[in-house]
Amino acid sequence: MTSTRTTANTTTSTWPDSPAQSPTEEELHRIHAWWRAANYLSVGQIYLKDNPLLRIPLQREHVKPRLLGHWGTTPGLTFLYAHANRAIRQRGLHAMYITGPGHGGPGLVAASYLEGTYSEVYPAVSPDEDGLKRLFTQFSFPGGIPSHVAPETPGSIHEGGELGYALSHAYGAMFDRPDQIAFTVVGDGEAETGPLATSWHSNKFTNPQQDGVVLPILHLNGYKIANPTVLARIGDEELEALMRGYGHTPLFFTGGFQDEDPMAAHERFAAVLDTALDQIAEIKQQAQADAAAGRETERPAWPMIIFRTPKGWTGPKTIDGQVTEGSWRSHQVPLASARDTEEHLADLDTWLRSYRPEELFDEEGHLLEDIAAAAPSELQRMSANPATNGGSVLIPLRLPDFRDHAVEVQHPGASVSEATRVLGGWLRDVVTENPENFRIFGPDETASNRLQSVYEVTDKQWNADFEPHDREEHLARSGRVMEVLSEHQCQGWLEGYLLTGRHGLFSSYEAFIHIVDSMVNQHAKWLKVTNELEWRRPIASLNYLLSSHVWRQDHNGFSHQDPGFIDHLVNKKAEIVRVYLPPDANTLLSTYDHCLRSRQYVNVVVAGKQPNPNWLSMDEAVVHCARGLGIWEWAGTEVDGEEPDVVLGCAGDIPTIETLAAAKILREAIPGLKVRVINVVDLMRLQEDTEHPHGLSPEDFDGLFGEDIPVIFAYHGYPWLIHRLAYRHDRSSRIHVRGYKEEGTTTTPFDMLMLNDSDRYHLVMDVIDRVEGLATRYAGLRQRMVDARLQARAHAYEHGEDPAHIAQWQWDDNADEAGDGAPAQAQDTGGDN
Repeated sequence: MTSTRTTANTTTSTWPDSPAQSPTEEELHRIHAWWRAANYLSVGQIYLKDNPLLRIPLQREHVKPRLLGHWGTTPGLTFLYAHANRAIRQRGLHAMYITGPGHGGPGLVAASYLEGTYSEVYPAVSPDEDGLKRLFTQFSFPGGIPSHVAPETPGSIHEGGELGYALSHAYGAMFDRPDQIAFTVVGDGEAETGPLATSWHSNKFTNPQQDGVVLPILHLNGYKIANPTVLARIGDEELEALMRGYGHTPLFFTGGFQDEDPMAAHERFAAVLDTALDQIAEIKQQAQADAAAGRETERPAWPMIIFRTPKGWTGPKTIDGQVTEGSWRSHQVPLASARDTEEHLADLDTWLRSYRPEELFDEEGHLLEDIAAAAPSELQRMSANPATNGGSVLIPLRLPDFRDHAVEVQHPGASVSEATRVLGGWLRDVVTENPENFRIFGPDETASNRLQSVYEVTDKQWNADFEPHDREEHLARSGRVMEVLSEHQCQGWLEGYLLTGRHGLFSSYEAFIHIVDSMVNQHAKWLKVTNELEWRRPIASLNYLLSSHVWRQDHNGFSHQDPGFIDHLVNKKAEIVRVYLPPDANTLLSTYDHCLRSRQYVNVVVAGKQPNPNWLSMDEAVVHCARGLGIWEWAGTEVDGEEPDVVLGCAGDIPTIETLAAAKILREAIPGLKVRVINVVDLMRLQEDTEHPHGLSPEDFDGLFGEDIPVIFAYHGYPWLIHRLAYRHDRSSRIHVRGYKEEGTTTTPFDMLMLNDSDRYHLVMDVIDRVEGLATRYAGLRQRMVDARLQARAHAYEHGEDPAHIAQWQWDDNADEAGDGAPAQAQDTGGDN
């Protein structure tokens, strides 16, 4: 390892070392009162739209007509929140609260309201009786807020719409936050998901010196919607062995069963939590001592808590003679007929009054000061932690000038580069300039995708065991590259990192990024909602770099050939999604500089890692990327002042090569044909401007593509996406698209193109077929194109490689063979995923 290697600042912030003190009886009563208040507000949100403090007898008209929400997990969440608050106040912790059981939304809204944060963010929901009425009415109500922990909830960074990502988000949030802790509740239903099972291993990728702390709390309440949960139905010995196997020190708590005195439960859990936090303090103090002495810290067995309580704790024990508390029946709305039957209305009244709201709120509806004192103040409130509103603490990246990494292009196609390798050189400098707030995430593919230049200045963070040769493989206790063979984990880490005010990118093979389809869906929805919340500040964009793409997965075969992630993303809101297909190294540099500067987007960049021609100088690339698309006049044969006969459009590095090769054939074989070549970098430019901020006006589109001129478009992905994007412009259905159509195998690069009819010869045939007057006059040329395809396939099947005139094709036969001299379509010899 060299002296220039860059890591995060390993000088840890001082971890609070206030001595732990068992709670006094007064403190326990205050915690219990705060918990009762949170539970009362939670039940009120699910059921009530009026009479928030039960000043008058409960009537049917006080109950919402549609009862929506989730009660079962909520009382456990509020219990844990109340105890976390005590620890924060006593120890001076900087904490956030992440809830895997995201449908416990009423509990987290209640907590932020009791802390005062909710009213600060939403002044109309004031800390009085009128505010309580608004708080209750808005929940799961038209024009109100969702039933889960959502962007609208202060202190939240974890969308409750999907399960499985609590721990990965928490660890991502704690990277490079050495003085922070994330109390992270894992639901026992969530614990059955694959992503969550993998995310327990995040403790092998954290550094006690530079990173913060995740305290996992496995909440075993026994049931999902209608079935028991696996981890709640195995013995403590087996469960302890599982958690120790994951590298944790488990601490157990069981409470709320057999009519236990709640004060006894509070006292016992306070002791468990203090034990966990004492262990954490010892680990952090050792890390600080190691850092001061210049030593590395060995991976500790971080504590975690196994928290077993009844589902629907403190709710009705039975309803209509059936067990409810401690059963799946408490999962959502236990008293579903509270508005419709006198029996359920009476049960609801009894339930609400069991929390004794008259002891919690004064005549004006204010929370009593003594109870409010259970929560921390100011920025130590978990609902007000600045890091949970990541844009408020975002520090812009210091980006080196990407032009310094430009590839020389004396004329189009003269030099050859691996575009992502060129980008890797620039990312190396980005890492150097931003050692504490930029990370690269990927599933074991940083080097495979040619970004290995970053290892000149940083390492892959790794805190499992080391072998003697690992240093040579760039493994270290601290590093800016995070690799684990789980796309879910990489996505979750990066989301947590971004949501708390940092920057990064996710590099992956194109075919396997689909694994995170639902995760990016949730993140895009988060961004869409936060755009509508003035108090949520913009965060850094979620940036993808997809390489090892469909057209260069001929060696790995059909399973590795899928460009459909783009199709999935463009379903999201137009103000969120951006898709870029840079055709060469210089356009990739310009594109990624833009992406790392952007905010509130999901940026998808697809770029090949194989040697390909460079088409544009850096100055030309910057202009081309700023436009998003443009006419390459040097490639076409149109005449100024005259309308072209055909437009050849392209998007993607390999489609660009094939389009230019087809244009060259047409130039030589049909000299009088007026051909216009248009390259598209920003795919969203093809939409109409009424549909996407980057879209073209009808006038601009017609100016580029004509009004009734045939357009032959070679596209990187599934061809129907181009039709979908351009349908408002393509009134006469004159755009004909070639792309990937689910044909592939282990074969040569050019045969892959031929299997999908996206090769240069087929593009020439398309022009002959669609330009009026060419079909008869150039039937011989068309036949030669058919024959050329047959000959190319025969050569590939006999020799195992493409013919030299294809593999080594250049735009200009007299071009200077600058660069590394590799053929433009060299085959990949890299490893599998």
